[in-house]
Parts: sequence; structure tokens; C-alpha cells
Amino acid sequence: MAGGMAPLGVKKERAAEYKGQMTLAVAMACVVAAIGGSIFGYDIGISGGVTSMDPFLEKFFPVVFRRKNSGHQNNYCKYDNQGLSAFTSSLYLAGLVSSLVASPVTRNYGRRASIVCGGISFLIGAILNVAAVNLEMLILGRIMLGVGIGFGNQGVPLYLSEMAPAHLRGGLNMMFQLATTLGIFTANMVNYGTQNLKPWGWRLSLGLAAAPALLMTVGGLLLPETPNSLIERGRAEEGRRILERIRGTADVDAEFMDMSEASELANTIKNPFRNILEPRNRPQLVMAVCMPAFQILTGINSILFYAPVLFQTMGFGASASLYSSVITGAVLFLSTLISIATVDRLGRRKLLISGGIQMIVCQVIVAVILGVKFGTDKQLSRSYSIVVVVVICLFVMAFGWSWGPLGWTVPSEIFPLETRSAGQSITVAVNLFFTFVIAQAFLSMLCAFKFGIFLFFAAWITVMTVFVYVFLPETKGVPIEEMVLLWRKHWFWKKVMPDMPLEDGWGEGGGERADNKGH
Repeated sequence: MAGGMAPLGVKKERAAEYKGQMTLAVAMACVVAAIGGSIFGYDIGISGGVTSMDPFLEKFFPVVFRRKNSGHQNNYCKYDNQGLSAFTSSLYLAGLVSSLVASPVTRNYGRRASIVCGGISFLIGAILNVAAVNLEMLILGRIMLGVGIGFGNQGVPLYLSEMAPAHLRGGLNMMFQLATTLGIFTANMVNYGTQNLKPWGWRLSLGLAAAPALLMTVGGLLLPETPNSLIERGRAEEGRRILERIRGTADVDAEFMDMSEASELANTIKNPFRNILEPRNRPQLVMAVCMPAFQILTGINSILFYAPVLFQTMGFGASASLYSSVITGAVLFLSTLISIATVDRLGRRKLLISGGIQMIVCQVIVAVILGVKFGTDKQLSRSYSIVVVVVICLFVMAFGWSWGPLGWTVPSEIFPLETRSAGQSITVAVNLFFTFVIAQAFLSMLCAFKFGIFLFFAAWITVMTVFVYVFLPETKGVPIEEMVLLWRKHWFWKKVMPDMPLEDGWGEGGGERADNKGH
């Protein structure tokens, strides 16, 4: 670096010089860290099933209980209750706030610290919920679960992205989404088993969330810290030692040099949230907002939160509706395996675009069937009910190999080290904000839009598919600390970003500016 110049971060592509392979240390670290995803998934799956259980509704939401069993209520509106929506969505609002608090913790104390804080908060929340005697205690428990989700969703995807070798990062990072889908499936199975344990089955459903929380806390204490985080915090020798261990080789000079250069710049940045607003971070900021927002606007959480309620609305019995949501949970889990197997071979863009097209078709089919064959006072016939479940499963499958995992993977891998924790906080906060809005509004929207709710989501999926095609460059195989160079090759983003001096003439066709817009 020339004397007197401010650090510029990574200035040269060294990806071809990276050595190392998948090691046991990385595999174990990724499995333990990804358990954080299972907590998020378990909660998404558990709340929908619990809110369709009569003993739970009778104790905490008697108005909904009476309306559900009256037989005179509009099919689309029987669950429309803001208190019931608040039970589900209070968790996501708490998660949104705590994810912003988690950013300085992750940056100053390491990725492990966020994982451990998340595990402890989730443990407390699960205990409060299982012991709840009134609505206030129930919602306080949900808020603590939200704090856990805010910390866990901040620390885990970053941890996975930084520990994984560049050529396997997509698949390993998706361990988070795989664990999320496993959590959803487990929750659906638990609800299916506990619905007949009256009147305390719902307590068992909510209390079992403590199991993954305990695993996450203990695992977080035993995991090694990421080398990126250690180097950023001035512990370069320890960082190099961990890097050699997780790559299984002493020849880590190129990767260590990228981390060191990224860390030099990171340590000059005192306020990552202010820094992230600068033009050179514009593409990453746009992705950190749009990817998680679009992930929720697919409508997936509405189907997963309220699958039992949704299926009961369509005329399935209580047991049949829970059984149907078990099937959708299994489909989501299996389709995530498809994504893990193909993401580092096919790339992110192909999966996102193909998944988007399949989801649009499925949402339109469901809307047409419900519009023609289902109304405020008539039920679906058995044959049409089966068609709806099959099409919803195809929708969930498309989400499971595309926006489900990649909505987390892409934002976690694109930020430079100096804004990575702030960027992940924005990703989590946006995800939880939109989750909160949809969770709070979905039952009212279902009541107002009726079958049009599915067309509403289909329109959004169309927008996000076009967005990916136009604005997202392929990140497959690009080392995490060299990601900043990728945006300078993109036809649109290179016009937005200021010039940056690069070594060895890098920028041929991408690093050089076409429009020569200021520095």
C-alpha cells in the first residue's frame, strides 16, 4: 500500500490462489451454528398450529374460540382478531429491535457472542410461554423469543458465510435455511401429536422450543470464532491459526491477505451504519433491503404461519389441516436439500428466477380455484381441496430451493467486512419488519381480499423475479472478501459506485468507469 493512503480494503483478486477444502472443523461448526435456524423455523411452524387448538383459544382468545365454533361466521374472517395476530407478530417486532442491538455485539465481541445471546434469550422465552397463565405472560415470552431470533439471525448467517470455503459457501450457508425448514417440519409434527393432549398440549408445543435453544447456547460456547472476526478485532495471529485449522492447510496466505486488507479498512470505520449509506455500499444496501423484503412478500410466511388456520378456512377439519401443514413442512425441508446440492453448481440467479416463475404459476392457480369454487359460505369439495394442497406444496417446493435459502445467503455474503455486521442487521430487521406486517395484517387481508390475497403475492413475486434478472450479479464462487470487486463489473452498479484504485490493472471491463462519475 502506498505511504499515506487510507486503507482501501481488498484491492486485488486472489481467489485462484485460495487453498483448502472442507474440513471436519468447518462441518461441525456449521451444523452447530445452523441449529440457530431451527429455532426460527420451530417458532414459525408452532404458532400456526397452536392458534388453531381449541384449549389455547379458549384460555387466551375466547372471542375467537366462540366465533370459530359458531358456524355462522364468514369463512374468510373467523380468525380475524388483532390480539391473536399480536401473539404471532410480537415476536417479530422484538426481533427487529434486537437485531439492531445485535450488530455492535457481533462486530465488537464476535459472531459467537450473538449466537450465545440468542440461545439464552430463546431459552427464557420458551420457559415463559410454557408456564403462561395470562395473555401478558404469553406475549412477554414471545418478546423474549423475538430477542433470541434477532441475535441468532444476525450471528448465524454471518458465521456460516465466514467459516465456509468460497467454493462451498452457498451450500454451507444454506444449513441455516435447512435447519429453519427442519424446525418448521418438527413443529408441525409436534402440533399434530399434541393437538389431542387436552387441555395442556399447546404448552408442550411451546415448551419444546427450549431444546434447540439449549443446543444453540452450548454449541455457541464451544465453537471457534471466525478468522474474519478475530482479525477485525486485532487478533491476527489467532485468526490465522483458526484459518489454517478450518482450511486444513498452512498455505492460507492469499485468503489471510484478503482478510487483513478488509480488516484494515474495517478498523477505520467507526460508524458502520453511517458508512453503509455511502455510494460505494449502495448495491449491497439495496440487496440488504430488497432480498429479505421480497422473501417475505412471496407470501410463504402466511402459508407457514397460518397453514392450519388456512386449511381450516378452506373446510378441512382440525386434524386434516394440521396433517396438511405437516406435508408442506416436509416439502419445504426436502426442497432445501435440492438447493444445497445445486447452488454452488448452478448459481444463485438461476435458482431465484426459476423458483419465482414456479411460485407465480402456483399462486395464480390457487387464486382461480378459490375464486371459482370457494366462497364466504361454501366449502371446497374434496377433490379441489386435494388440488389446492398439491399446488401449495409445489409453491412451497419452489420457495424452498430459491427465495427461502437465498434470501438469507445472498445478503450475508455480499458485504465488505467493515459493514458486514451492520448489513446483516439491516437484512434481519427488514425481514422481521415485513414478517411482522404480514403476520399482523394477513388474517385481515384474507378477510378483505379473499382469494385475491394469492394474486397480491403473485404480483410481488413477478416484481422480485424481474429485479433479480436485472440487478443481481452471480456471486457463486466469489470469495467473501473480494465480493466488493464484483459490483464494479455489473452493468448498472458500476455507474452508481465511485472510482477505486485497484492493483494489477483489475477492472478490465468492470473496474474502469464508463461514466466517470465523481470520487
